[in-house]
Amino acid sequence: MKTVESRTEKRYLLASDFDQTLSFNDSGIALSELLGVSNFHEKVAAVSGTHLVQQGGELAYLLLHDSDYRQVRREHLRETGKQIRLKRNIPLLLRLLENLAGLQFAFYVLSAAPEEVIQSALEGIVPPENIIGTRFDWDEATGAIQGISRVTAGYGKVAALEDLRLRLQVSHDRIVYVGDGSSDVHVMLHVHRRDGLTIAVSESPFVTQIARRTILSDDALSVVVPIVEELLGWDAPRVRTFFEAHGFTLQEWTKVRTDSLTIAGSTQAVEGSVNA
Repeated sequence: MKTVESRTEKRYLLASDFDQTLSFNDSGIALSELLGVSNFHEKVAAVSGTHLVQQGGELAYLLLHDSDYRQVRREHLRETGKQIRLKRNIPLLLRLLENLAGLQFAFYVLSAAPEEVIQSALEGIVPPENIIGTRFDWDEATGAIQGISRVTAGYGKVAALEDLRLRLQVSHDRIVYVGDGSSDVHVMLHVHRRDGLTIAVSESPFVTQIARRTILSDDALSVVVPIVEELLGWDAPRVRTFFEAHGFTLQEWTKVRTDSLTIAGSTQAVEGSVNA
């Protein structure tokens, strides 16, 4: 019994978004470029404006309903994955997570991007069974998309995370979620409210106002920093020593909090107040 408890105490779930989190690309843009569709952003904005699709699920909607994407087949999604530029050191990150200072992390990708795109991009790095993305129903006769069986966006991402948590028998406070934008808001709020660790990897106000930590880097190993600081209480010298022991040096590591402020008004209004 003691052994089972000790193993449970060390077990964490680390879930990460894909687009702009593990990669530098947006899957929808990469696929549109492959197909020669030039107005992807306008299409997304139009779909978002209807408020009928959860944030992050716009690409899935377009693939199912937009005529410009009717030609999409599985091979197009796989080829798109090969075009995605990944952040550095994802394989090393996964090796470190197997035993990070005594903690063991189960790593999963939760993304609204098509599953075939993510699997292709992370082939040989993340097992397919650890990738939970948007899943389409395919017409086996024509090879075309005929429906959607799962969209890992909005509350769908929350549901996927909860399924994983229950399957892995991990408590809410043993969840770490990493994301970059508006499609991660619901799941970050869910994790944050239950004392999990949320990490933003962009300056998007959608997530930086929610996430407990924000870290900006082009290297996937960067998420180790807030993990060991928050979960293990390490100070900066110990973090640096850890990275140096693995052959890395932390350069230009700055800890700042940035306020973004817009002031509306006029000089006349200010002068009038002063004179009064």
